[in-house]
Amino acid sequence: NYKDLNLACGIYNSQIINSEIGDDNAIHHVRYMSNYITGDEVILMNVNDMETSPAPKFGNGILKEGEQEDKRIWIELCNENGGRPILPFDGMQATDAYIWTRNRHDARLQTKFIELTEKSFTNKAGCYSEIGNQVVIKNCDMIHDVIIGDHAYLKGVNKVKNVTIHSIESAITQIGEGCEIVNGIIGYGCRVFYGVKAVRFILSSFSQLKYGARLINSFLGDNSTISCCEVLNSLLFPAHEQHHNNSFLCASLIMGQSNMAAGATIGSNHNSRAADGEIIANRGFWPGLCVSLKHNSKFASYSLIVKGDFLYELDIKIPFSLISTDVQNDRLIIVPGYWFLYNMYAVMRNSKKFEARDRRTIKNQYLEYDVFAPDTINEMFDSLAIIEKAVGKSLMPNWSNPSEEGRKILMDKNLKISQDIFLEDVENSKRKVVMLKPRESYNLFKKLIRHYAALQILNKEEWNQLDIDELLGQIKNYSNSTRKAFQNIGGQLVPKEDLQDLIGGIKADKYENWHQIHKQYHAWSSNYLEEKLAHALASLAELSDKPIAHWDIDFLTEVIEESKATQRWIYDEIYKSREKDYTNPFRKMVYENEEEMNTVIGSLADNAFINSMNEETAAYLAKADQILNKINIH
Repeated sequence: NYKDLNLACGIYNSQIINSEIGDDNAIHHVRYMSNYITGDEVILMNVNDMETSPAPKFGNGILKEGEQEDKRIWIELCNENGGRPILPFDGMQATDAYIWTRNRHDARLQTKFIELTEKSFTNKAGCYSEIGNQVVIKNCDMIHDVIIGDHAYLKGVNKVKNVTIHSIESAITQIGEGCEIVNGIIGYGCRVFYGVKAVRFILSSFSQLKYGARLINSFLGDNSTISCCEVLNSLLFPAHEQHHNNSFLCASLIMGQSNMAAGATIGSNHNSRAADGEIIANRGFWPGLCVSLKHNSKFASYSLIVKGDFLYELDIKIPFSLISTDVQNDRLIIVPGYWFLYNMYAVMRNSKKFEARDRRTIKNQYLEYDVFAPDTINEMFDSLAIIEKAVGKSLMPNWSNPSEEGRKILMDKNLKISQDIFLEDVENSKRKVVMLKPRESYNLFKKLIRHYAALQILNKEEWNQLDIDELLGQIKNYSNSTRKAFQNIGGQLVPKEDLQDLIGGIKADKYENWHQIHKQYHAWSSNYLEEKLAHALASLAELSDKPIAHWDIDFLTEVIEESKATQRWIYDEIYKSREKDYTNPFRKMVYENEEEMNTVIGSLADNAFINSMNEETAAYLAKADQILNKINIH
């Protein structure tokens, strides 16, 4: 029995050919079933056609004996013209897909990826489809060439062909009515239902496709949801959200924690001589309502794009920016650090939201969700230089060193910046690109870099018990640390030099299979927090122009005191940015009174995120005071 479905064990009104049936199966009205192995306590009810071909591959990009190359299944990621194809394989992670789609000029590396994949599977024909223990399949039409894990549930499916479906009791995968699933691999704990069409795809664990979603030639990372819309030729890192029938995503590399609004069309890639355009967006990408972008474009972390048609290619290097078109004056407007300046609630909730949604049962790959991380901090450093140069060139166009002059202007609080500040090399057009709030964002990024360093120091639990001299001694052990470049390789951040070592190792035959490569990802994950700490300390040393070896008690006191103030400011801004929704008369006008408003949207006092951030802030301030008290005693 399954829920309210109760069937007698045995085979009834079914045609079974060359199959092995497990114990206590209930097989009713299976019109044709050939070359299958079923586990125990399986229910098959009202299934039209269950076949296994002579050379099944179960979604893997391999060839069987005697097959020609044109039989191989590729997934054409990131480029609609097929310039970055990969071979899907069972167990493939977003990181694998990422490193495979890059370095296309390196023929030896690309050949090694193919060899590693082919070595992972037998090329012998004659395999059976497999159905695990306690699987339920009912009211389905066509189930061909499948491996289905334990406890999976398929109901009303039109077609599943050449697919591996992972499922266990603690992470059950379900596929529902009207779905057509072909040439793919589905991870643990996934939900696919209501008219989904997925072809040549990988769906990672604890992700969802629903309500007519189209996922074609694409990879969707862990803990993601695509509902209603169409996604083609895209590599999507973990924690991707796309919920609207009229949003379209094509030929893109989206690096996680992303959200596609209704009407967003990230698909205008037919603007060259071929359909070969690409878009790359770092973490936190958020194209707003009815945004249309032109390929090729690149976006820094947490880019928020205002409704509009962006007719030119964009290269946005400043993170946390609001990007909009001033139609009246025909110019592009960039507001650096917008999220922190005007919507702290949303940006800080982003980290906590996706962390809470990470339902992976085995978290051996560290997925970075924090807004304060090596990738975003490095972008802030780049932004400081960009802002300095832009201010210098805009206000002192005839000076030989605009960056130095811009720095002086930005540091002089008594000097008001009243002229427009223009950015260069942002948009492929002749119109102006205006940066707003240059001094505010410049000081903001500096404050956040210092806070990032303090966060890492205070969050290292082993250091909390040390006296102040011991703490300084531990910090000075990092005197040789440098601010490394980091790369997001599938939601996991790694130093670029480590990634290059891995690629060199693959080319040198250091790794025999993908499993060994995955062990390297896990080793990086185990060491990531240590790398992050070293990066944070090096960042503070660089920003303050004070080597770690020269840090003393006064310097540490100053950093921690400032960090306390920054943490209070972050919490206050979280509260204020959400409070606006309760005080804005245009928000309140749809409710009869405040009581009804609180009933519908919940009261501000009961906001779970604000309350958790209040507790987190109090805990952080207590840690800071613990160290400061040691300093005072000292």
